[in-house]
Amino acid sequence: MTALGKLKTFFTGPLPGPRDTGGAYDELKAANVPVTEADCRSCADPCDQDHDDYASKMTEDLDAEMRGSVKPYRRQVIISTGKTDWEKEVTEADGTLAAFLRGADEKLRSGQKQKSADKGGGTLPAGLYDQNDTRKLTILNGSHKTFSEDVTQETVIVLPDFKVIADVPRSLAGAEMLWSAALDPSYGRSGAQSRSDSLRSWVLPYSCVILLCSHKRRDKRCAIAAPVLEKTFVQYLENEGWEAHTELEDLSGSPSLETSSGINPDLEIEIESKLKALRDERRVLILRNSHIGGHKFAGNVVIYTPRGASVWYGRVTPHDVQSIVVNTIVAGQVLPPILRGGLNLARPGCKTLYDW
Repeated sequence: MTALGKLKTFFTGPLPGPRDTGGAYDELKAANVPVTEADCRSCADPCDQDHDDYASKMTEDLDAEMRGSVKPYRRQVIISTGKTDWEKEVTEADGTLAAFLRGADEKLRSGQKQKSADKGGGTLPAGLYDQNDTRKLTILNGSHKTFSEDVTQETVIVLPDFKVIADVPRSLAGAEMLWSAALDPSYGRSGAQSRSDSLRSWVLPYSCVILLCSHKRRDKRCAIAAPVLEKTFVQYLENEGWEAHTELEDLSGSPSLETSSGINPDLEIEIESKLKALRDERRVLILRNSHIGGHKFAGNVVIYTPRGASVWYGRVTPHDVQSIVVNTIVAGQVLPPILRGGLNLARPGCKTLYDW
């Protein structure tokens, strides 16, 4: 324990025990979710590792039920902006791809038959969904920059498909092009089978993606938490021997999936093969993003794996990051005490979120 940590402990008294999971571990395990009983806080309380802390800078809602606070969705897109804060409603900001894509989604999806399971959930625990439970698209802005040569074209990350699509025009026509190529809810990961557009796509070259809500205009708590969490994630990932990237790699110089499809007619198989190899890459992409809902649960962290799982954690502090890195990112298991919900987490016969 550091001298500062000892001093804090002396004045604040004895340390409490680990967070109570309230039976969540057993419920999640019964639903075939890879879970761990590890404590989500890896340091003592009071902290003995001199972690940065923002508790004194923001009020926390510790009473509201957190698990079950995630709404069902089929896909989530993160649009390049190079920013860490945005207009309060990103899909209502005139002239942005987020706004155009909202219009395209409402227009093109409205003519499709809604599924009876569109409210999601089924027999899964609260807040957990299969992406086929709904046709909903959620649209976020991200901190990554476009790597298209034309700065009026965006680079869009598509999750849980674990793909990145470049050269998307910032227009309604561009949004409709993107939707028709990759976001139609009837499509699998490989997207439309027949295309005539100019979009280029790649599998994300990372073992996982971490999203940190930093949307100050929606809630300053997220803007306070995100930079501190980013710094702490980088620290503990590097301690584990993993690379931590806070900017999307420029993939424009490597062969796109559209090039590969001319060689391999079964693109879905090729994509799956690439995804299976990613865990061993030990590379993580950390991005800041716009409002995802539940800002009262800041810090909000969403983790995606190549297998298509998303884990939504809430009330995350720097004291929890080491445990998240070790247990969720490296070992592929969920920490029940901080779980809000997630996508594709039920994994019958699988020990981790990376297993196929």
